[in-house]
Amino acid sequence: MQITADKVVSFHYRLSETGADEIESSYDAEPTLYLHGHNNLLAALEAALDGKTVGDKVSVSLTPEQAYGVRQEGAVQRIPVKHLLDHDKLKNKLKPGMKVAVNTQHGPWEALVLKVGKFNVDIDSNHPLAGKHLDFALDVIAVRDATDEEIAHGHAHGVGGHHHD
Repeated sequence: MQITADKVVSFHYRLSETGADEIESSYDAEPTLYLHGHNNLLAALEAALDGKTVGDKVSVSLTPEQAYGVRQEGAVQRIPVKHLLDHDKLKNKLKPGMKVAVNTQHGPWEALVLKVGKFNVDIDSNHPLAGKHLDFALDVIAVRDATDEEIAHGHAHGVGGHHHD
């Protein structure tokens, strides 16, 4: 079955900065699952996977503009600790250099902790991979038709159905 709109795709990946060591890999975990054609992946990755089938291996090199954007100077912000996802668990463990998720009106956003205060934290709100040229090595594991519910929700559901309200 080919990867086209409204197909649920399962794939493994390796991600590295161009000319550098691997940043992350999904091979030690469950494959990544997404609904094709619903903007659930970087657009350039989705385009590279379009028309592929199970067993295909795809290599994609992305510029910062195609990936997580160009680093924005002045993206440092001071925010209340309470705006961090899982802030109660993180409260006494925050340290400079940690990656955190900030609750925003558009959902969680990754940021890097620069400085920790008693009630506030200074963060760099650039995506941690902003400004980087990235290489993805993708391995298509499975392709199936999406359910009506997945299409209605705009994303793939894992084993056992959806896990949101």
